[in-house]
Amino acid sequence: MSRTATASSNYYPDSTAGLHGPIHIRPVPGQQFPTHLHVECSKDLVNPKIHPVGTRFRLRVKLTDREGGGEFLYSYFGWPVEVVER
Repeated sequence: MSRTATASSNYYPDSTAGLHGPIHIRPVPGQQFPTHLHVECSKDLVNPKIHPVGTRFRLRVKLTDREGGGEFLYSYFGWPVEVVER
């Protein structure tokens, strides 16, 4: 699978059913990935003490899926992250 840079932001989802934690990452509108996809990445990006909710990032991601779990974007925690906007 290829890796692509995409802009993403942290947010409070309407429902956390089946999700871990209250803050999550998703692509921002206008990017190549739909905004309903979740991004699995470094936990630092969902820590509001480090990055307030609404912060935008440029991440390297790859589209992947888990058996029975559906598609999501994966960003290895060691890949570089650029904070675009707070």
